[in-house]
Amino acid sequence: MTPQVSSRIGVTALGVGGNWCRTHGRKCCRWSVFFPSSAPVPSIWKVSYQGGVRVTAEANTGARGSIELIDVTKRYGSVVAVDSINLTVKPGEFLSLLGPSGCGKTTTLRMLAGFEQPDGGHILVNGKEVQGVPPHKRDVNTVFQHYALFPHMTVAENVAYGLKQKGVPKSEVSTRVAKALDMVQMSKLAERKPRQMSGGQQQRVAVARALVNRPSVLLLDEPLGALDRKLREEMQIELKLLQSRLGITFVFVTHDQEEAMSMSDRIAIMLEGHVEQIGDPETVYEHPKTAFVAGFVGRNNFWQGTSTGTGVNADDGTLFVATNPEEHVPSGNDALAAVRPECINLVVDQPARSENQLLTTVASVSHFGDVLQYVVSAAEREVVVLVPRTHASRPKVGDRVWCTWAAEDVYLFSARQAEVVMAEALTGA
Repeated sequence: MTPQVSSRIGVTALGVGGNWCRTHGRKCCRWSVFFPSSAPVPSIWKVSYQGGVRVTAEANTGARGSIELIDVTKRYGSVVAVDSINLTVKPGEFLSLLGPSGCGKTTTLRMLAGFEQPDGGHILVNGKEVQGVPPHKRDVNTVFQHYALFPHMTVAENVAYGLKQKGVPKSEVSTRVAKALDMVQMSKLAERKPRQMSGGQQQRVAVARALVNRPSVLLLDEPLGALDRKLREEMQIELKLLQSRLGITFVFVTHDQEEAMSMSDRIAIMLEGHVEQIGDPETVYEHPKTAFVAGFVGRNNFWQGTSTGTGVNADDGTLFVATNPEEHVPSGNDALAAVRPECINLVVDQPARSENQLLTTVASVSHFGDVLQYVVSAAEREVVVLVPRTHASRPKVGDRVWCTWAAEDVYLFSARQAEVVMAEALTGA
């Protein structure tokens, strides 16, 4: 029988391996978290029921590489950088924290690493509470955008430094350094100094220096940001292959949505200290839950208007019909319609239907390899359209063309979300 939740009983769950039953009044551990019975209990907790009512919760000993953030909050004075976020990272997962500057992603990573302490909530790594545990005693290592390699040391000496500080035997240090350098394909450059290497090579050394400690979790704070585009794309592939081969949990911070999409098992999109949406790359791209996600992950064309219940009557007169809207907006309410550039077709002749179409004039054409980007204008707005180079119709600047799109490609969002997307995603913040 599925347990029924009582609105009168809550559960206070205590540290790993301990439990506290509100019914019997037993306490046995040093800290506690109270879960109201109407609220979901995070996956790190094992729940017990009595007579169909939730009465106890016991912390599971997490698998190596697991992370759990429970109502984690961080403030800097009056500014709330991270606002009661809940997040689970699975062992061996590549999870990206994606968002604009100031969204709280780096602060979250620094709390995981131990460089910052939360003002509220709980952080568990491998099922164990880590608040108050210094960075060097956590089973995590961090790779930063600026690699901070010692310039007077060789590659091998840089990688070995942490092990020597921990008092690891010399014979073991040599073996572990050799294995770490082999992992990142830097064995042949072991005797070089940082100044003798490219940015990509220095990045590999920084990763090896972190991996040599055999952490269960590797934290990466925009490690590719200083590289040029071509090298950055190459390193994305290398990092993902390395993570898959080692099976280590990676938590990767970036503001680059293409970077997150190409590497991640799941992506947590953050805004103003909150997690807006979390899911695999395909899900967050194809099914954005908020207008901010729709605008930040990939590109979208947005129209303000009034909901018709099944679509939007835009302010410019365009009628949108949506067969699979991400959000139901009651008829008559302010709403926002969105269509991705690759979902818009360009045709010369006017379609027979009256909805999901717009007469425009070609303003510009840009070539991006196998894709053409059209910017077309109508009244006082512009629409971006992406078509393959093999597209049958190749209109020129000044040509009049109809934009058409399918009802299943229309996203529908509420006015509140419309304000978010206009303020953040469309301004490139």
